[in-house]
Amino acid sequence: MGKAEEQMGVVSALVRASFLVDAVYAGSARDHGLTEQQGQLLCVLMPQPYGMSELGAMLGLAKSSLTGLVDRSVRNGLVRREPDPRDGRAARVALTREGAAVVAEFYADTCRRVEGLTSGLTDAERRALAGLLGRVVLDNDVPVVFKEADEGAAAAG
Repeated sequence: MGKAEEQMGVVSALVRASFLVDAVYAGSARDHGLTEQQGQLLCVLMPQPYGMSELGAMLGLAKSSLTGLVDRSVRNGLVRREPDPRDGRAARVALTREGAAVVAEFYADTCRRVEGLTSGLTDAERRALAGLLGRVVLDNDVPVVFKEADEGAAAAG
């Protein structure tokens, strides 16, 4: 059976696809001097600053892990802590000017690389794949940790 004729089940396809995307994401992060988690943090912060509890929930990190990630990112000049205007005791995490520049390049490069994974598909197949995967993501309440520029405002996170 040739490559085009092979069929795999949904579990195998999703797990193998997640490994593929993760490897591409990790390579892009590495090429931009970031860890995968730093890349995720910066992408989440692209639209706006967030509080630590919001970031922990979005990134699926325990408080101690998130604190370490933010601390390292602050030391690297990528993010800063700022007062939360709604709670004087809390802080929000925001991109610095340098962090915004780094994430803009990382984001654009990562989008190109991941988009390239579907180069063997027709436009109709790509739309169908996006529609089906989008439903799986939405049905499972996956936080918006990465969003394409052309996604609707309703998906903003």
